[in-house]
This record gives sequence, C-alpha cells and structure tokens, in this order.
Amino acid sequence: MNPSSSPPDSSPLPLSQQLQLIKDLQIFKIQGSDRRGRPLLRIIGKFFPARLVSAEAVKKFLEDEIFPNLKGRAFSAVYVHTEVNRGDNFPGISALKCIYDAVPGNLDTVYFVHPGIQSRLFLATFGRLIFGGAGYGKVKYVTRLEFLWEHVRRKGAEMPEFVHEFDEEMEWRPTTVDYGLESDHPAAIHTFDSTVSTYSMRCIA
Repeated sequence: MNPSSSPPDSSPLPLSQQLQLIKDLQIFKIQGSDRRGRPLLRIIGKFFPARLVSAEAVKKFLEDEIFPNLKGRAFSAVYVHTEVNRGDNFPGISALKCIYDAVPGNLDTVYFVHPGIQSRLFLATFGRLIFGGAGYGKVKYVTRLEFLWEHVRRKGAEMPEFVHEFDEEMEWRPTTVDYGLESDHPAAIHTFDSTVSTYSMRCIA
C-alpha cells in the first residue's frame, strides 16, 4: 500500500505502547483450523481499543507478529462481533481499508460471527469500498456458534465466555434474520426502509 494513503496516527500512545496493548489484549490470535485444515486467525472486535490504537500500529503488529507465523499458507479468519460498541471499537472506514490492505492474498474466508442488522447494512453499503469486490465476497455471516462449528473445528477455536453467553441468549431472542451461514443478504437489507439512518457510517455496531 502507498504510505501516503495511510490514515494519520491519531493514537495518544507511543507506537511501542500501542503494539504492547494489542498483544496484551489478544485481539488477534492464530488458533485452531477450519474444516479444510486451514489455520484460523481469531479476531475479537470487543477487545479492539479504537481510541488508543492506530491503523498503522495494527498493520505493524499483523505484519510482524501474525502473518509471518502463517508461513504463506492459505488461512481463514473468524471475526467475532459480539458486544462491539461503535464508539469504542470501530476504527473508521479509512483505518479499516488501511488494515485490510495489509492482509495477504492467501486469506480464504472471513467468518463474521454475531453480525447485527446495522453491521450488515454497513458492510452492504461500504464493504466493496473497503475490501474490494473479491475481499467482500469472502465474508460469510454466522449468526450462531453452532453454525460456525460446521465450518471450523471446535477443538482449538477458543471463544471468550461473553461470546458463549450472548450465543445462549440468542436462542430466546426473536429475529427476522435466518440462522446459518450467509455470503450476502439482500433479503435482510430490503426488509428495512433504505432511507433510514442505518446507512450512516455511525452504525457499525
């Protein structure tokens, strides 16, 4: 990626402290594998301190600490969106694009766990801008952990306790979205009035 297109470093912390914070919070972790034997990169959205960590720090951490351990192999990612707060955990569109541009081309699939309606609408609107058509096509929405285990080997794929608790609560929540694995969701989008503010950049959560 051209360095001139990178978003400015807006973190109040020095780069070294940002990198240590990312490591300590275990936002990114290689663990387990999918059903085809590809290693998994687990990403916990709730742990991401968007106000303290810059896109450049995330890129450097991934390039130095995560991607070399994949050794060029194809891999899948599990992004856990459970209890993400847009004010605390969303880095912004330009930062997301900057981070994604650092991801190697051997990323096979991104399993997006516990997507909300607003996050679906956000990605439907801005996903191709951020990830490009090919990258956006790799995103698969997974509404429940039981459906994730159909594609990911449960052994070795650890999830924080709050993710399991939220998943159990989902059993009792009425929903207008079909359970399962989805690569795109026009039916869900057209269920809502396209004029409402859910298309706003503020509605990632």
